[in-house]
Amino acid sequence: MDILASPIPSSIPRPHAAVRPAARPLALGVIGPGRVGTALLDQLCMARDRLAVHAGLALQLRGVATRHRMWLDCDDPQLNRRSGAQVWRPAELDAFAAHVRGGEGVAVLVDCSASEAVADRYAGWLAAGLHVVTPNKLAGSGPLARWRAIREAAAAGSARWRYEATVGAGLPVIQTLRDLLDTGDSLQAIDGMFSGTLAWLCNRHDGAQPFSALLREAHALGYTEPDPREDLSGADVARKLVILAREAGWPLSLQEVEVESLVPPALASLPCDAFLGRLAQGALAELDAPLAERLAQARAAGGVLRHVASLDADGRAKVRLQVLPAQHTFAHTHLTDNVVQLRTARYCDNPLIVQGPGAGPQVTAAGVFADVLRIAEAQGARA
Repeated sequence: MDILASPIPSSIPRPHAAVRPAARPLALGVIGPGRVGTALLDQLCMARDRLAVHAGLALQLRGVATRHRMWLDCDDPQLNRRSGAQVWRPAELDAFAAHVRGGEGVAVLVDCSASEAVADRYAGWLAAGLHVVTPNKLAGSGPLARWRAIREAAAAGSARWRYEATVGAGLPVIQTLRDLLDTGDSLQAIDGMFSGTLAWLCNRHDGAQPFSALLREAHALGYTEPDPREDLSGADVARKLVILAREAGWPLSLQEVEVESLVPPALASLPCDAFLGRLAQGALAELDAPLAERLAQARAAGGVLRHVASLDADGRAKVRLQVLPAQHTFAHTHLTDNVVQLRTARYCDNPLIVQGPGAGPQVTAAGVFADVLRIAEAQGARA
């Protein structure tokens, strides 16, 4: 298993040993080494020496856990420095967390899974002093009682829960909103294209090939969720809208979001493997025909198709495929761009816009890594 295989650049300048400060340890445990988790592990390895030299931060990968297995540095020192880590134990989340916390310095659990079982443990981990960083949207958009318990656990102690990558991958959407609110601004409305996957699909869908062919390409590129129907159903976007609403103090629940699904009922009922099999075979006429008709309607109106989410001043939340005028801001996005438009008391006439790539394991992992570094900086390291 290639956990952290990456060459360390020899060209990094190194100060004289006599003046080099002692690096502060930062213990990390990564849960879910899928596409995002693997990209994060690569980024951690590439940055390790640079951060030690220039930020006084010693990244220590204490363990990696999947649903069924976990690799710990106490079992296999190769976990931290090179490929070849082979020693594993059956996965046990609480034991994994205890091992990560047992090292020196600050301890951070990074949840790159999409697991409810992992999200259920956040409050307990935070209460025990473990920081939690995640792109997993389930905790931020799930049951209000759990979300409140997580927030209360973080507020009661010194451990922090950071989740920037849950909304805009590597884009500073939550931080921007948080800065506005913390400085006394008030949110009036949110509009945006929150799915890099659907942004890419809408940008590419010109009728030259079936929609399902584009979906197959997006899946191969890693732009979609493991089950692309999560994207097409609008559920993923709805979760992001809920996370932002709660950040602004509105106790929105997922069930309150009005969502238009692009998945026909016949495809929604298929097991994931069956759906992916049909996608690979290009046999999704139930999906292609309706999307071709929607494209024709947009062109007849002189507009473009875009997947848009909105939250108004009364807390009404909607996620749907819309025909927008050709001159609309959202009509001029590129590739996997997310666009988040924040209308506030300060930005009422000309809303504040955050825009950039919002899909792909590399940018999502970078957003997660940035949250890890913010925690390190808050704990005293010069990250």
